[in-house]
Amino acid sequence: MGSYSVFFNTSSKKELRQISKPYLQPILLKIAALSEEPRPFGTKLLKGDNRYYRIRQGDYRIVYDVDDAVLTVTVVAIGHRREVYDR
Repeated sequence: MGSYSVFFNTSSKKELRQISKPYLQPILLKIAALSEEPRPFGTKLLKGDNRYYRIRQGDYRIVYDVDDAVLTVTVVAIGHRREVYDR
């Protein structure tokens, strides 16, 4: 399997800037790992939309889309578990 490129959409960049520093580094490491394995153990496909996946990092959730044709992962949402699904 080749290496995937990881991108952030505009809203996920904004959400990333709002995360407290103690939580930021583990989240960034989890996102970086998606370039090697876009569907790691524990990944779930979101219900209702079979296009987005989510992974957990503590109380935070990272929602993303995988395009296997061009080897890209696009992070679409990052947030606390109580807020990330309200879209």
